[in-house]
Amino acid sequence: MVAEKQNDLVEIKNLKKWFPVEKNFLDQFFAGRHLKHVRAVDGVSFTIKRGEAFGLAGESGSGKTTIGRLAIGLETPTEGQVKFDGVDLSSLQPEALRKMRRRMQVIFQDPMASLNPRMTLGDSISQGLKIHFPEQAATHRDTALSIMEKVGLTPPNYFFNKYPHQVSGGQRQRVVIARALITRPELVLADEPIAMADVSVRAMLLDLMVQLKKEYSLTYLFITHDLATAKYICDRIAILYLGQIAELGDLPEIYSHPMHPYTRALLAAVPVPDPHSRRTQNMPEGEIPNPIDPPSGCRFHPRCPFAKKDCTEIQPQLRELRPGHLVACHYADQFG
Repeated sequence: MVAEKQNDLVEIKNLKKWFPVEKNFLDQFFAGRHLKHVRAVDGVSFTIKRGEAFGLAGESGSGKTTIGRLAIGLETPTEGQVKFDGVDLSSLQPEALRKMRRRMQVIFQDPMASLNPRMTLGDSISQGLKIHFPEQAATHRDTALSIMEKVGLTPPNYFFNKYPHQVSGGQRQRVVIARALITRPELVLADEPIAMADVSVRAMLLDLMVQLKKEYSLTYLFITHDLATAKYICDRIAILYLGQIAELGDLPEIYSHPMHPYTRALLAAVPVPDPHSRRTQNMPEGEIPNPIDPPSGCRFHPRCPFAKKDCTEIQPQLRELRPGHLVACHYADQFG
């Protein structure tokens, strides 16, 4: 009897990632054991259901990419746990983790930086097959040609022997997508996958990702700073601020009933295709604080127009205020 697969493909519990601040010898000597850390991720918990597109959104420096790298085992947590299909990634030996990575792949933000300029597009795409399926060497080329056609690199034979600099930016992004899907993964980490593409091809790439998700039954961890893009592809979304989750829930619920002041500000910043539309909501002043010395209490309080005294002293916890809608704000029920 085959055991039924659990619904949650990824489980993240109280995840922390602190990077020590490098200092010179004299600073280390006088600091003693009190070393400072960059608190990139500081107590994050969520799950990703099998077959869904889960979004992580927030400003630069909020910890989105670090969470993504932790989720697929590219970084080791300082604290907390990451489970993939019920398996704790930190418990795996290097060889077992290497085999597990066949089921987790990445679509990188910058294709020119992630593609080897000395490898042809066909070799780059089929590299995953050479690593994980060396015994199927005779079929590698045909498999690569097939996936190239799926992502719109047609005719595939024309592109197979091209180099990255010989194709356009949109085509390079399709190469990166094909390379991620060549091993038929279950989880795809899409880290700002269209940020480097021209505006004219972004919608086509998003359409392609939605189509491939359905065809290959993929699960996406979609990282973005653009809430308009997240609205197009995500089923659920977590809004991050300075390494912590400010708000989490189904995407239609978050967009129609934003309850955290930070989420409301991000949504208000999304451009509206109407020249007569004027922004009425005040935007947060200043920049995201230094993650080495984060503010006490609510981390958003220095920029929050509604902050009160207890916001500066007491850290708010994620609490469910509507079905499936979690918010970390003392006064969120007043904004909802």
